[in-house]
Amino acid sequence: MAKPLTDQEKRKQISIRGIVEVENVAELKKGFNRHLHFTLVKDRNIATPRDYYFALAHTVRDHLVGRWIRTQQFYYETDPKRVYYLSLEFYMGRTLQNTMINLGLQNACDEAIYQLGLDMEELEEMEEDAGLGNGGLGRLAACFLDSMATLGLAAYGYGIRYEYGIFNQKIRGGWQVEEADDWLRHGNPWEKARPEYMLPVHFYGRVEETKSGSKWVDTQVVLAMPYDTPIPGYMNNTVNTMRLWSARAPNDFNLRDFNVGDYIQAVLDRNLAENISRVLYPNDNFFEGKELRLKQEYFVVAATLQDIIRRFKTTKKESPGRTSFEGFPEKVAIQLNDTHPAMAIPELMRIFVDIEKLDWDTAWDLTRRTFAYTNHTVLPEALERWPVDLLETLLPRHLQIIYQINQIHLDRIAALYPEDMDKLRTMSLIEEDGCKRVNMAHLCIVGSHAVNGVAEIHSNIIKTQVFRNFSDLEPKKFQNKTNGITPRRWLLLCNPGLAELIAEVIGEDYVKDLSQLQKLNDFVDDAAFIRDVSKVKQDNKVKFGQYLEQEYRVKINPASMFDVHVKRIHEYKRQLLNCLHIIVMYNRIRKNPAAPFVPRTVIIGGKAAPGYHMAKMIIKLITSVAEVVNNDPVVGNKLKVIFLENYRVSLAEKVIPATDLSEQISTAGTEASGTGNMKFMLNGALTIGTMDGANVEMAEEAGEENLFIFGMRVEDVAELDKKGYDAMLYYSKIPELKQVMDQITSGFFCPKNPELFKDLTNMLFKHDRFKVFADFEDYLKCQERVSKLYQNPKEWTKMVIKNIAATGKFSSDRTITEYATEVWGVEPTDLKIPPPSEPREAIEETARALKKL
Repeated sequence: MAKPLTDQEKRKQISIRGIVEVENVAELKKGFNRHLHFTLVKDRNIATPRDYYFALAHTVRDHLVGRWIRTQQFYYETDPKRVYYLSLEFYMGRTLQNTMINLGLQNACDEAIYQLGLDMEELEEMEEDAGLGNGGLGRLAACFLDSMATLGLAAYGYGIRYEYGIFNQKIRGGWQVEEADDWLRHGNPWEKARPEYMLPVHFYGRVEETKSGSKWVDTQVVLAMPYDTPIPGYMNNTVNTMRLWSARAPNDFNLRDFNVGDYIQAVLDRNLAENISRVLYPNDNFFEGKELRLKQEYFVVAATLQDIIRRFKTTKKESPGRTSFEGFPEKVAIQLNDTHPAMAIPELMRIFVDIEKLDWDTAWDLTRRTFAYTNHTVLPEALERWPVDLLETLLPRHLQIIYQINQIHLDRIAALYPEDMDKLRTMSLIEEDGCKRVNMAHLCIVGSHAVNGVAEIHSNIIKTQVFRNFSDLEPKKFQNKTNGITPRRWLLLCNPGLAELIAEVIGEDYVKDLSQLQKLNDFVDDAAFIRDVSKVKQDNKVKFGQYLEQEYRVKINPASMFDVHVKRIHEYKRQLLNCLHIIVMYNRIRKNPAAPFVPRTVIIGGKAAPGYHMAKMIIKLITSVAEVVNNDPVVGNKLKVIFLENYRVSLAEKVIPATDLSEQISTAGTEASGTGNMKFMLNGALTIGTMDGANVEMAEEAGEENLFIFGMRVEDVAELDKKGYDAMLYYSKIPELKQVMDQITSGFFCPKNPELFKDLTNMLFKHDRFKVFADFEDYLKCQERVSKLYQNPKEWTKMVIKNIAATGKFSSDRTITEYATEVWGVEPTDLKIPPPSEPREAIEETARALKKL
């Protein structure tokens, strides 16, 4: 059970985790007991830990509601430009602790729960992760929502309320097995259903040409039911909204048509409509062109745009409702998180032209000025290319609109580059080779006023390679917005010890202005600070080590280096390179058990897409190697290998603060940005990595000498592609590589089935797109530099401090400030909305103050 805080600790923690006032604590206890009784209908004799979690969640939620309503009133009064972040994924994780921190209630809640004789950590562990995302793209959307609220932007996240999120990963016999993530089973205390805003979404049908224009008729209707989740900013009384849509069949579904009277079957068939929001597609960086997925993409877009237009038309009672769309882009900014919501472009055109009767040119001008598009990957297999046949069946009017957009676009290209048929072909929205497809990235570029990559290197690759023709045409359209992470969740919440330590030496303003971490450079040589940083890390390692021993029954050496590689399992992320290094270390220990060896605990975690055979084989190889290494008495506690099961947001919050070495080893030019890299850096890990994604900028900020950089650069990869990558060359000239590959091939790690890994070894030798062997030697040398530095704890910790001091740039607050000013045309504000305790007039005063600004 958590110990009560001493007076000294309370003083230390006063501002970052909120003040503990007796009245506050008494009120929280009262709220808790009231919810246990009236909401959960339980008493203390029969309540379970889950009941206690729900009672606390409802108590904390009560503190959000007033601010939530206030924020919406404030937006109604001030009528700001609204920002809409459209994403098929929001990887939110848990909500309770984040809400307590952002409202400044954490200490008071800790104290209240302690006084009630309960254990706060046990209650927090009851909450299910909201796993409505696959990885980076979905978690980025969640961090962005936190920053938009903290910066006082009138912003909304729009997505799908999947009934089943990313699957739960079980490891059985060393293989990944998927289980459904029934995250709503016990109910979700953070959402509020809004059936009064339910909206129709149309599919199928046909297009009728009438005197007054095109009409989309004979459609099938599915209803979109909104569920709202509050998004609190940090200590500023702003509470924004994430609105997720759930699919509902209309009541006359399958009954309105003349049917043979099979009423029961008609009601059972409602599931077909409601399947749209049933489950998240579990692919990361891979396009699966399924009809259900396209339905999901259009579903979220159609419901959201109706909502946006309804809100645009609704103005304050005293002023008449807006009737002209002329000022639409001055009041609405829509950000497309990858191409998944790209159908918003033809949908907005359909609304403007077919329903609101605007002429095409006006509608197109408004549409382009409204949308902006973020690209997240350059891997060709990830780019969305929808078959024209499918679109023609599902969304016939939208296909017509896409053809018209394309015609005007190609006419422009033909005028600028007469005779250049190749340019027309490569820049068309329609790909003609074989099956006709719509290239959604091209649609997004043509239909947006701004296009961005997510790290400098990625944005340059987009401009000079992937979309070069488009960038030559409109160079000003292409921008960079380097990703960031929210320091609230990824420091305050997950690493309170480090957050407090930093606040003691530089004050707590850094929480809203992460660039202030630069001040830590003054303490790089401060012996006491070095000792304290080192102790926080050691405490985190001991705690996580205990968790691992509990979960995996493997004895962990807390003095060993925690070498961590957590992210989706993918060939381009090169978990295989890490695995080869593990085997090399194992071989070295076996060859000379008496030689000095810097002990390591290697932790690898992440999910493989269920249909991605090679990724699943990679997991099996890691677990097979772990089995051998962990049970070899010669190795003892020098080397342990753990495959971290079911890696997810709440597990990231545990492992990241305990990490010494962060593995960021993708082939240069493949990882668009990465954000895990930033989380590790902020939490006092050192990075071993290639010059890829945001690693490049991390090295720029901290100094390349303070990261362990190895391997080919983008230019080297291109050079090697030109001359042809030959894996056998490396195999024959690097003895340790040969030994490792021979072990895998001969069945050393799977004696019962020596052929098990032949697909893997075959890939590595014959068609490895990501050139694992080419970086092997340099990776090994670099890992030896890591071990050497780890033997000097003081110098290691000094490097850690330099890294933490350089993470300011990687706050999502900085990223969002750039989007706001350079893409959306809105200004962040540190104005505090008056709290619910103040009268409504206070809102009008604040609104007037904002206008003056």
